Amino acid sequence: MTKFEPRVSLITLGVADVAASRRFYEALGFVASSASQPTVAFFRVGGSALGLFSRASLAEDAHVDNSTPGFSGITLAYNCRSEADVDATFAHALACGATLKKRPEKVFWGGYSGYFADPDGHLWEVAYNPFAPLDAEGRMQLP
Repeated sequence: MTKFEPRVSLITLGVADVAASRRFYEALGFVASSASQPTVAFFRVGGSALGLFSRASLAEDAHVDNSTPGFSGITLAYNCRSEADVDATFAHALACGATLKKRPEKVFWGGYSGYFADPDGHLWEVAYNPFAPLDAEGRMQLP
């Protein structure tokens, strides 16, 4: 029996239009892998990958209903090194077509963050967390 290794290898977002979503993520600065095809796009994100796949096809593959998009209880996060970096990153996302959900502000847990949605409503938090600084490669350092 293989031991389970705690990690996330791939996050796949179900999207309405793979090509349009790919253009949005490329505008943000993500670089599509050569493994991408018209029906699926892959992007390297640190030690894992982000995939874009048809929402209907993803539901079919998982044998679940393709329910109406809405809050799924999941957000993706992009952590920054300062509050100024949060503001600049957030402004860039909005300029690329993201939808404002919550402007960056000081938050109850002692950091600074805001939320935007991608073209399919997937929520991204852009945050500065003074309690979990980033290393040189941009990875969160947890105690």
